[in-house]
Amino acid sequence: MPRPAGRSIGRLASVSSTLLVLSALLAACASAPPPPLGTPDTPGADWPTYGLDLSNQRFSPLAQIDRTNVGNLKPAWQYRSGVKATFQATPIVTGGVMYLSLPYSSVAALDAVTGKPLWRYDHLRRKGYPLCCGPANRGVAVADGTVYIGTVDARLVALDAKTGKVVWDKAIAEDQAAPPAEQADLLKGSALAGRTSVQTGTTGVGISMAPIVYQGKVIVGITGVGYGLHLDEPRDGAPLGAVVGVQGNYGRAGFLAAFDVKTGQRVWQFDTVAATGWEGQFRATTPDGENLNRDIEREKATLAQNPDAAKFGGGSAWSTPAIDPKLGLLYFGTGNPSPQMDDTSRPGDNLYTVSLVALDVNTGQIRWHYQQVPHDRWGYDVASPPMLFDYVKDGKTTPAVGQASKIGYFFVHDRATGELLLKSDSFVPRSNPYARATKEGVLITPGVTGGVNWSPAAVDARAQRAYMAAIDWPVRYKTDEIPAKDGKPAIRFSSLEPVESPRSGNVSAIDLTTGQVAWQHPTPQPMIGGVLATAGGLVFAGEGNGRFSALDAENGQPLWSHTAEAGVNAPAITYSVNGRQYVAVAAGGNQLFGYKQGDALLVFALPVKP
Repeated sequence: MPRPAGRSIGRLASVSSTLLVLSALLAACASAPPPPLGTPDTPGADWPTYGLDLSNQRFSPLAQIDRTNVGNLKPAWQYRSGVKATFQATPIVTGGVMYLSLPYSSVAALDAVTGKPLWRYDHLRRKGYPLCCGPANRGVAVADGTVYIGTVDARLVALDAKTGKVVWDKAIAEDQAAPPAEQADLLKGSALAGRTSVQTGTTGVGISMAPIVYQGKVIVGITGVGYGLHLDEPRDGAPLGAVVGVQGNYGRAGFLAAFDVKTGQRVWQFDTVAATGWEGQFRATTPDGENLNRDIEREKATLAQNPDAAKFGGGSAWSTPAIDPKLGLLYFGTGNPSPQMDDTSRPGDNLYTVSLVALDVNTGQIRWHYQQVPHDRWGYDVASPPMLFDYVKDGKTTPAVGQASKIGYFFVHDRATGELLLKSDSFVPRSNPYARATKEGVLITPGVTGGVNWSPAAVDARAQRAYMAAIDWPVRYKTDEIPAKDGKPAIRFSSLEPVESPRSGNVSAIDLTTGQVAWQHPTPQPMIGGVLATAGGLVFAGEGNGRFSALDAENGQPLWSHTAEAGVNAPAITYSVNGRQYVAVAAGGNQLFGYKQGDALLVFALPVKP
């Protein structure tokens, strides 16, 4: 019998009339999933799923707050969770209640008008379970009176939406085997040993993405399978020190899976690593023609020596899928192959890593894939969520899927076939993006952080524009070897070390009719967290220095800003209750980027007229 994942703090026995109304609203919604864009009489009133609706566009039709009055935006309420840690959540709002996932996979239900806590579920992690990717959780799914959360210790938990009580709790993956003992002090004697202290991301499998519910299935994927050592600098507030890849059979294959919403039983599973044909075609270039600098002769010569490489293949599933009900297809991105960076033990293209993948949403069978970077050695995961929209080109409209990439381009594909329709101009500087590692180190950009990292982008299909939060942070790509000693073989490793400067970021708008950058709003720090676009002509984005801004969607000019106590490194949402529009965003910083951590959810609105 699986042990409970956590406990819930219920409501007080004496229930106010306000809470009774909220309970009635929840009960009324329990018979069917929330509609894609809110209630019919108030389009976009709720924010019922991670990307607003199944398309993941993050474009709200709400326009009460617009470019003429956003300068008057004021704090309406805030909620402090008491958990000061990397905070990446997208709040879900439905029926007047906000459901907020917290770091380390706890969940709070709040009154969406006042912020009053209704209940809280505190997740108890499996004892001794190693964390893959820190404490961050990107959100919950809410449907049929149930809240679903994927946890940092690879559990899928269903909670009663009215009380927060656990309905069911399933472990969907076990942690990968810990590395051999010699890996614990791998870096002794290397140049990295003296400047790093804490190792994170070394083992463990978790869930970062917000689940999505569709036709009786809750869908979620795992992370932490693309084996690498993440090294933190010893200084407080310092960003990631380095990412190190180790030669050998480390890691495991990732997956995306669907589970029955009532029982938690697995319905289907798609493994992100091809069990047969993992080597692919040994492509010398990316699909769009950029040279990958591969030693294909060596790879082919060593293929037979690595027959089990696919078992350790990587391919984390980082972000919530988009779903096209008409085509019956689901779209999601996959992470880097394993081991990270070091490719000596994994010859071939390493399918289906670093790919945009389309699956049959009912069976999990693959329909098509587009591998942005075959045989990835740089950590160029397809991490930002895909978005579905109608793409208009030369008078022709094509149902399309778009994706903002780590490699600095916005890609647009035919939704049914995967055909590449558009590769935008680069929205970040590019230099030696596919260079081979050297002992001295070669500077490459975009680096392992992107481009666009996991941060969700937004699309205004009416204007044929995409908006994204981007990173310009070069890294030094090096290779080294620990010599053979005391009968132990030599160990080869590669590292990506972010350089101190220059580093910066931007919010970019891409004209989808031309692929050109329409405008850019530069920021002094790399951007991580995502954007929100609205019919009010606004783009909202937060920065690591605590600034949360509204930009003019037409030209990128700042129209309003608020400075929080911690980094605003989560995507904003907007919703409406009783005719009043709100904008909400988490302000909890990001440890890997060195941004100040906090525990606040901030909610803004226009002042109420007397």
